[in-house]
Amino acid sequence: MSLTNQVNKLLDEIKDSGTGRSVIELGWVDQIRVLPPRVILRMNLPAFANSQRERIAQEIRDSLCKLNGVSDVQIELANSQQDSPIGQAGHGQVAELQPIPGVKKVIAVSSGKGGVGKSTVAVNLACALGKQGFKVGLLDADIYGPNTPTMLGVADVTPDVTGSGAGQTISPINTCGIDLISMGLLIEESQPVIWRGPMLNGIIRQFLYQCSWGELDVLIVDLPPGTGDAQLSLAQAVPMAGVVIVTTPQKVSLQDSRRGLAMFLQMDVPILGVVENMSFFVPPDQPDRTYELFGSGGGAQLAGENSVDLLVQIPMEMPVQEGGNLGRPIVLDKPQSVSADTFMKLAKLLSEKSEIRH
Repeated sequence: MSLTNQVNKLLDEIKDSGTGRSVIELGWVDQIRVLPPRVILRMNLPAFANSQRERIAQEIRDSLCKLNGVSDVQIELANSQQDSPIGQAGHGQVAELQPIPGVKKVIAVSSGKGGVGKSTVAVNLACALGKQGFKVGLLDADIYGPNTPTMLGVADVTPDVTGSGAGQTISPINTCGIDLISMGLLIEESQPVIWRGPMLNGIIRQFLYQCSWGELDVLIVDLPPGTGDAQLSLAQAVPMAGVVIVTTPQKVSLQDSRRGLAMFLQMDVPILGVVENMSFFVPPDQPDRTYELFGSGGGAQLAGENSVDLLVQIPMEMPVQEGGNLGRPIVLDKPQSVSADTFMKLAKLLSEKSEIRH
């Protein structure tokens, strides 16, 4: 069993004396980071449980310090969930939307299923906006599968973290002309993130409100696939200019994309439009030919069904995949390619639709 699994298992055995439920299940412990030999976590008790604070903290330290590889346990204490400046959405209550200081616009990039190239779209969109002169941030909210550090060539870089508790601040990594924060910058490459909903909610809100973004024209949020906790946390936390739905022409992708789009409509988040990725394949030795490997018309169908715009159709080109592996997005590495040109058009369309200003 990995060290992260052992930590989570031991924390799940620490109980509330009143209900007998785990502090993990109750959402009283979140933002767990296993950075051997240190474990860092936040204990955020409701007011009625403050009398148990010292007992729970001591049990956490005693349990975790027995593990091989752990010699230090840092517990960040908050007085209560009500006192936390990053709210409590995800604990059964809807928090009032809170703008991010200095951030003018927030745009989410979402997909109904994995494997459609959502992170590729988010990364290249952010870089394209940066090339157009905007101050851009990229928040990787795919906590379980954070790929953006690799795509931007900073997988081995660790951001600076200062302070503790509600006063803790994370500094984003500047790369490729944008500022980035991702769970992938805080954990080892092979380390799994095994978190319940309240814990995921906590780290996303920390990335939103306790990251020193500075002055940004736009923050792009790369969401995980599906319609789960991350999407709810974002929609209940920050006012958004809108969301971009990424799909492929395939029928199965279209079915899942409909669910994701419908979720944002139900939560009154504006739909900026649909991006159809992998629309056709462009052979590297025959750039004038195209092949529709996954069918055609899916993006237009999804957009038409919901009376939203089909923004762009992005082709499949080998430099897209190669650039992602090498940490050089195609917008920067192959600016004359069809894909790079399409991403630049997408950035221009979204800047106009969202009224992004310098």
